[in-house]
Parts: sequence; structure tokens; C-alpha cells
Amino acid sequence: MCLSTVAFSIMHGLVRFVSEVLPPFQIAFFRNVFGLAFLLPLLMRSRFMILRTNQIGLHALRGVINMAAMLMFFTALSISPIAKVTALGFTAPIFMAILAVLVLGERFRIYRWSAIFLGFVGMLIILRPGLVTIDTGALLVTGSAALWAIAMIIIKIQSRTESSLTIVAYMGIFLGVFSIAPALWVWQPFGLQTLSLMMLIGLFGSIAQMAISQSFKETDPTALMPFDFLKLIWTAMIGAWFFAEIPDMYTWIGATVIFLSGLFIAFRERSAKNQRIS
Repeated sequence: MCLSTVAFSIMHGLVRFVSEVLPPFQIAFFRNVFGLAFLLPLLMRSRFMILRTNQIGLHALRGVINMAAMLMFFTALSISPIAKVTALGFTAPIFMAILAVLVLGERFRIYRWSAIFLGFVGMLIILRPGLVTIDTGALLVTGSAALWAIAMIIIKIQSRTESSLTIVAYMGIFLGVFSIAPALWVWQPFGLQTLSLMMLIGLFGSIAQMAISQSFKETDPTALMPFDFLKLIWTAMIGAWFFAEIPDMYTWIGATVIFLSGLFIAFRERSAKNQRIS
């Protein structure tokens, strides 16, 4: 999970940099193409046996959801401070907790509903509606977080029977196919330097996806929650060093509130799980 936070942060910084010369939809296409290309040697070594699955429909559904989330997130990165985008992205586990009730049938008591409410308070601290204008990037990343939460629920279901490589490989295949039309719609020419940067985006994206999928197989996602906060540290450093973006006080406070609410949800879920086992 720690490795995934580093890889995601580097990828987000590269996306922000390349978005100065190319539209986000085109970047998303090459991220998916190169991401799949870096997985190809592993697929060939397994003689493509890793693609055997009984969940092709679920893979396709996650591809659609991930595609929409990626396009929204990449667009947000191109128009909003990278640390703010990352901070609002922390709402994904909050959305995931709600979906766990609606989709997986989990039962929450007042403590966890209070934590969910606290998470949305943290989001309001960052957005400050009524005090400042809520920019398009903030709305996009919030929508992306909700979609990513759906994808995480699907990943959790798939990880019961599918390997991390199978999950990531099908994500690359479907995302590559689904991103062709949006990329052609906004296509712009580019040079070799930009191409090399997009190759790095694909590489770090694949590393991040493999790492997070494997972490889900190793332990319960709720136990991994605290480590996800590292992304804000890395992206704040990247934003400050490369884009002269210093996160404001509200971003740090709001992100901390969101993080603590997610941490509390993780703690309560682990406690409930231990009680069921005992």
C-alpha cells in the first residue's frame, strides 16, 4: 500500500505536467496503453493463462467505472492544485463505507455513521461552499472518488477468486478500449519527450495498481486505510517543488478530518470483525 501511494503520487505529478501540453483524455489513453504494455511480458510468461476468468462481465463493468473516474480525475489534475485533488480523493473510503451498506449488506451503527458524517464535514472544510467558489476540478474529483469507491468494492469482490495480475490486466484491456474514442475526440500532436513522460505515467500507474490489488489480497482494505494518507504528503511535496503550489490551511485541516473519519471507520470495522470471529 505504501508503494502504491508513491507510484500514484508520481503518476499524478506527471499527469499534471503533461496536461500543460496535451488534453487529459489523450493522456488517459496513453496511460492505459503503456500500462498494459508494461504488463505484457508477465502475460506472455504465463502464456496468457492469467486471462482465464469467469468474471468477464464484472471486469468490463469495472472498466467502464474506472474509465469515467480516470477521465474525471485527470481533468481535475489539469485544472486544480494537485494536493487539493489528492485531499478530496480521500473521500473515496467514505463513499466506500456507504456502498458497503448498500451493496454488501453490512450493518453500521451510529458510531460509523457519525464518522461518515465527519468525513463529509472535512470535504466541506476543503471546498468551503458559500465562502469561496467551488471550482470544476473539485466537483470532478469528488465525483471521481465516488466512482473509485464503486471500483474498490468490485476489486474486493474479485480478489476473492482472481489474482492481482488478472484484475490489473483486464483493467488495462478494457480501459485501453474504452479510452480510444475520448482520446480521438481531442487528439493533438506531441513530441518524443511527451511520449516518454506518458510511458512513465503508464509504468507508475501499473505499479500502483498491482501494488494496491496485491495489498487487498494480503489483508482487509480497512487495515490499509491509514497508509493512504501518505499520498497527500507526497503530492504536497511534488506540488511545492515542481508547480509552486503550497496547500492552504483548509486543505490540510479538511484532509486530516477526512482521514481521521476513515481511520475510525476502519477501526470500527476491524473491531466488529474480531467480535464476529470470537
